[in-house]
Amino acid sequence: MKVLITGGAGFIGSHVVRLFVSKYPNYTIHNLDKLTYAGNLANLKDIENKPNYKFIKGDIVDAEFIDELFRTEKYNAVIHLAAESHVDRSITNPLEFVMTNVIGTVNLLNASKALYKSDNNLFSKFYHVSTDEVYGALGDEGMFTEETAYDPHSPYSASKASSDHFVRAYHDTYGLPVVISNCSNNYGPNHFPEKLIPLCINNIKHNRPLPIYGKGENVRDWLFVEDHATAIDTIFHKSKLGSTYNIGGHNEWKNIDVIRLLCKLMDNKLDRPEGTNEKLITFVKDRAGHDMRYAIDAAKLQNDLGWVPSVTFEEGLNRTVDWYLSNEEWLNDVTSGNYANYYKEQYVNR
Repeated sequence: MKVLITGGAGFIGSHVVRLFVSKYPNYTIHNLDKLTYAGNLANLKDIENKPNYKFIKGDIVDAEFIDELFRTEKYNAVIHLAAESHVDRSITNPLEFVMTNVIGTVNLLNASKALYKSDNNLFSKFYHVSTDEVYGALGDEGMFTEETAYDPHSPYSASKASSDHFVRAYHDTYGLPVVISNCSNNYGPNHFPEKLIPLCINNIKHNRPLPIYGKGENVRDWLFVEDHATAIDTIFHKSKLGSTYNIGGHNEWKNIDVIRLLCKLMDNKLDRPEGTNEKLITFVKDRAGHDMRYAIDAAKLQNDLGWVPSVTFEEGLNRTVDWYLSNEEWLNDVTSGNYANYYKEQYVNR
């Protein structure tokens, strides 16, 4: 099987690429990534020379490039993770999110449809990886299910909701074999340090303020990124075509409680007196359209396909902190921008 994974140099994508390359040596895995600010080939140094792995630099917004790539490579399946994903950036530049998350997805759907129509025995699945943010926000009670109506509140979540609708439309209109998953907040190794947990880990290391929106009372369901990768593996191989699966970590935490736990962990790991890092917490003006609570009901995935998270949030956060403290070169390169030069001469657009 030849599988195209888009966005495979990013945070979640790199963990999915590593899992598939290592677990399925009989698969050929192509990693397509534009290498924007959050795409980092250093995330995949450990598997870059595997015989069943190939990196391709390219932009999913370039329809001509995508069409030619699919005609040449004749993929058997696609796992689509490439996306602009930071809410704050979507508020500043919504059109960039429309182009990548909507137009880019439709370009991939069109190329996949052409392969499927030419030989439906060749192309078996278009797997679209989405977010729980398409559902909007919850009150104090309840959870998102696969039947929850869409109610996006930010340009980012609106763009992902739109791409979800296009994927389902291509299934209903053209018979394209698709599956969608909507996942809760991820955390873990290789996370770009503009997001809450890696940002605070880095700031604690350097005794910088820990900026927390509002009063820190926003609630999120946290999932360790390696568990997300195994969920994608399970859904890719076992799901019913046309289905949607919610992926969650069963770990609801207020943002302020996440950061307090992180501060305690790092007090210990950095040999600082208890309470030292918590003094760095700084509350800042809340962002526009900030959803109060997300919570995923992943019962369908567990009942139908047998997947459950493997670690608690406390275990996963401890592993995450250890990784960042043991990978100072990666973190320094990313925060300085030096990672952008990684393989700059070796990989060119094609």
